[in-house]
Amino acid sequence: MTSQSLEPADDSACDDATVLVVDDDAGVRHALGNLFRSVGLGAVLFESAAELLAFPLPDTPCCLVLDVRLRGPSGLDLQGRLARMGVPLPIIFMTGYGDIAMSVAAMKAGAVDFIPKPYRDQDLLDAVSAALAKDRLRREGARKADELRASYETLSPREAEVMGLAVSGLLNKQIAAGIGISEVTVKIHRGQAMRKMKARTFAELVLMAQQLGLCQVGQ
Repeated sequence: MTSQSLEPADDSACDDATVLVVDDDAGVRHALGNLFRSVGLGAVLFESAAELLAFPLPDTPCCLVLDVRLRGPSGLDLQGRLARMGVPLPIIFMTGYGDIAMSVAAMKAGAVDFIPKPYRDQDLLDAVSAALAKDRLRREGARKADELRASYETLSPREAEVMGLAVSGLLNKQIAAGIGISEVTVKIHRGQAMRKMKARTFAELVLMAQQLGLCQVGQ
């Protein structure tokens, strides 16, 4: 650890962001908490994997700074448990006993970084900033996906049917003949679908349909 002037790599990473720390060394654990708080980040400290698993994760951008060697389940064990639980938490591993095999295993399992002890404070802050940026991006993507599904659910059954046929590549007259309505009515339903989906162009509607799984890329 160093005493140099510190700053997060990205100021936006501090807004409502939380760093979860799991380390069974109380001195290291509290030093990490003080480091993260000194640059405006929230920090929640845990002595063991079990303590983290019992903690309700905040609904804000967060990442996990995790010691590989813990009393009880190891950091790698906790990483595997979180993956099986479907918890997409960006993980930065730290260890004073790290080796190449352990580092490779952690990175292959999805860790965003692996930092040996003793660490440079700024290196760790940079890694945390990158991990928080990754979690922000994931959360934003999930939010947009939820909004897209919500918009799609406002379509009437006929609007959804016409949208699906249109994005599959059928012309309005083909859709009309296929489902037994007039071409004018097809255009009305198609326009309503675009309005409710907030699609500015038909190409954008196709992209939305792909994101919803209604059609394949290149179909």
